[in-house]
Amino acid sequence: MDETRSWQTLRAHTSARIALGRRGVSVPTSGQLAFQLAHAQARDAVHLALDGEALARVLAAQGQASVQLHSAAATRAEYLQRPDRGRRLDDASRARLEAGATGVDLALVAADGLSALAVQRHAAPFLAALRERLALEAWTLSPLHIVAQGRVAIGDEVGQLLQAKAVLVLIGERPGLSSPDSLGLYLTWAPRVGLLDERRNCISNVRPEGLAYAPAAYRLHYLLSQAFTRQLSGVALKDETVAQGAALAGARNFLLE
Repeated sequence: MDETRSWQTLRAHTSARIALGRRGVSVPTSGQLAFQLAHAQARDAVHLALDGEALARVLAAQGQASVQLHSAAATRAEYLQRPDRGRRLDDASRARLEAGATGVDLALVAADGLSALAVQRHAAPFLAALRERLALEAWTLSPLHIVAQGRVAIGDEVGQLLQAKAVLVLIGERPGLSSPDSLGLYLTWAPRVGLLDERRNCISNVRPEGLAYAPAAYRLHYLLSQAFTRQLSGVALKDETVAQGAALAGARNFLLE
């Protein structure tokens, strides 16, 4: 197989910008325009506001409750400039949770992060897939707490105030030039303010074009079950669901042919 065909074959399996061709010393116009569009979509995703009420309506149609909260970052500009304020709730949100703490197995949190688009598109269908997996077991789940201008660590405060055993944060990941709407999942055992990232397990790139909802729910269910059994999360808890590596090892590598 010649080199050109090898690259074209590889291109069919990735959204990375490879095998674009060239016009003189430049890339073709179509490739340049596609790059500019992807760049604009990534920038827009960072600044787009999360429509928490719209997400709540989608959840309500599925029979799921939700709670609207806000971080200590009052505006999007402040959120981007002061990451610390995106990690804590504002006073009104904190008071609301303190008044209603009941204790659950898993606190559910959705925060816009750096791509509200990801949360808007994927939070509800992923949660539907997750609830379907958990339905046959005796898990107690909180309503989804939708936090505007929130970062991953804000889940620690929400979980602590709810007296939850664990917290799951659904958050928009930093946009890339091929995926402005990737959803990240962060699971933390025994959440409390001040935990570091090494205490969290992450499942990344949840979206139909990446890690689909059902496989993501399967992996989260495994990690959740292990976290409760071993009472830990983070670097001490390994995701052992990815056992397909051995099968991939025997796959044909067309680049070497």
